[in-house]
Amino acid sequence: MANNVPSNTDDFDEPAAAPGIGRRSFMLGVPGALLAGASLASPSAGAATADASASDVHDDPVKIPSRPWKVAFEEHYMTSHFDSIVRKDTKVAARTGVYADLLDVDTKRIELMDRAGIQYAILSLNTPGIQGETDPAAAVSDARYANDELRRIVDRHPGRLGAFAALPMQDPAAAADELDRAVRELGFHAPLVNSFSNLHTENGVVYLDEPQYLPFWERVQALGVPLYLHPRNPVPSQQLMFRDHPELLAATWAYLVETSTHALRLITSGLFDRYPDLQICLGHLGESLPFMAWRVSAVYARHAHRVKLKHDLLTYLKTNFRYTTAGFFDTTATVEVMNFVGRDRVYFSTDYPWMDMVQGGQWLDNAELSDADRWRIGRMNAVELFKLKLAPTA
Repeated sequence: MANNVPSNTDDFDEPAAAPGIGRRSFMLGVPGALLAGASLASPSAGAATADASASDVHDDPVKIPSRPWKVAFEEHYMTSHFDSIVRKDTKVAARTGVYADLLDVDTKRIELMDRAGIQYAILSLNTPGIQGETDPAAAVSDARYANDELRRIVDRHPGRLGAFAALPMQDPAAAADELDRAVRELGFHAPLVNSFSNLHTENGVVYLDEPQYLPFWERVQALGVPLYLHPRNPVPSQQLMFRDHPELLAATWAYLVETSTHALRLITSGLFDRYPDLQICLGHLGESLPFMAWRVSAVYARHAHRVKLKHDLLTYLKTNFRYTTAGFFDTTATVEVMNFVGRDRVYFSTDYPWMDMVQGGQWLDNAELSDADRWRIGRMNAVELFKLKLAPTA
């Protein structure tokens, strides 16, 4: 899927306009807000680095730029049109000012990106997004509205903001068509789906491994884009384990359980045997799956005799999934995931505004990693995955 993009971004040519997009929208010139200064110092000789066997990339010398250079792509927004469904699903996780931060896609966000050293952020509609709509027809119209609105937002900040498509998964055929429009006409990088989708009622749900989604997945593979599988809270009928403990909902724990289970459903359905080129992005360092992979795979192999997969679960987690650091600013855990899947499949992100963008950027800047690993995770892996053409950073 990835292009052979040079590690020195000064070698990039000016990007051509995406199909159906005005040339101005994709002129990724160096913004005037980029900061000047000295390069970051190299880490100490004892810096933690992924095992050489975990990656195919050579450790060429890397000089980390001082100006914003990172790419982040679990970065959320909303508009007043979608305020009600966002508040309904995330109210227990709200912190002071988070909704104002979601609505601000201009001055404050760009200033924080500069402080965090982020050159380019790909925005996605905050959870549950379109997945929280119970009426399929409304989901279809809302997704189209959301994507047109996001196109106008990113056009205001060429070279700094990109877009993930919101999709009406309540209607698989319409979702496939909207994805095609978003990628081919609007120039979006990929879709983001907030786990399961409601259907007709609050407790009616559909998951992406169900048979009606096979034509949708065929379209995703044909377009050659990844899909970001993002969390949302379980529906009320599935929240009994959290009874009397609402503080354990959302990002504290419920998101992890919901999304890791959904990812395992995709694997065990045989989806990746049918469509082996599919790539799924998971945030929060894989919702615990890299750390539980050996046990889950070993026990599954003993008990799932009726399911015939071409590979063990470990293989799918290493070949069909990508992992971001969104909301997980922990060097030890990041290195563990790098050693599990290779550093080419680990990506920087912050989970803003639910997590502190500047804290995330400063963590990567100062993490005990080699500069080669920092550069791959912070920038080049995303450049290759999304075929980005970004302005020089130094």
